Amino acid sequence: MILSRFKKAGARKPLLPEGVRIYAIGDVHGRADLLKACFKKIDEHLADDPAVRPLQITVGDYVDRGPSSKGVLDLLWERSQRYEMIMIRGNHEQTLMEFMSDPASLENWARIGGLETLMSYGLRPALSPSLEQQKELAAALQVAMPIPHRMLLTTMLPSFSCGGYFFTHAGVRPGVQLSQQSEHDLMWIRDEFLLCEEPFERIIVHGHTPVRMVDVRPNRINIDTGAYATGRLSCMVFQAGEADLLT
Repeated sequence: MILSRFKKAGARKPLLPEGVRIYAIGDVHGRADLLKACFKKIDEHLADDPAVRPLQITVGDYVDRGPSSKGVLDLLWERSQRYEMIMIRGNHEQTLMEFMSDPASLENWARIGGLETLMSYGLRPALSPSLEQQKELAAALQVAMPIPHRMLLTTMLPSFSCGGYFFTHAGVRPGVQLSQQSEHDLMWIRDEFLLCEEPFERIIVHGHTPVRMVDVRPNRINIDTGAYATGRLSCMVFQAGEADLLT
């Protein structure tokens, strides 16, 4: 069980406000099928054990690589109309938004799975598009993307704190107060954060770097289990001083 692993890791026991339960979902990357199944599991869990204030937190990277980025954003929008959702922005959402304002950045986006996102919106990008074709693609994406999707992308948060936990996409820079972290680090940092064994102000719950199974450390918890490649989309449940794996 995650809770026993959490205790063995030597982590201090983080708490949440009374009545709050958090469901934290890892990187989705275009796997709308897995996200839909995860939401079903959460609904079943809540039906069996209601919570006063259930929060559902997604830690970013909803688009790219997998086959249905559009479907993922559809599900997130629909879910946000019925539940209290906290959606963290990942580096892939940031790169998508940069392409829409700067079509010449398509090459960078394509390297991390952007073409799959374009195709999920019904577009057919050339393998080596000219600058003019890149501009046409960006304009076509603006037309093809529903307004709710754009609203989601522009309102996503770089981080969210609750009780003894700090949720973000990639991690934090050691030695910098959580309130002073740069958005770039929150979306992109890797080695400096992952190699840090010192405690942070709160337990950091993050994704960004795929792991075989949820990785529980004394100072952080990685919930990115590489859904687009492994078929495993992880969801953790946090309540009071408890932490366990739902999916």
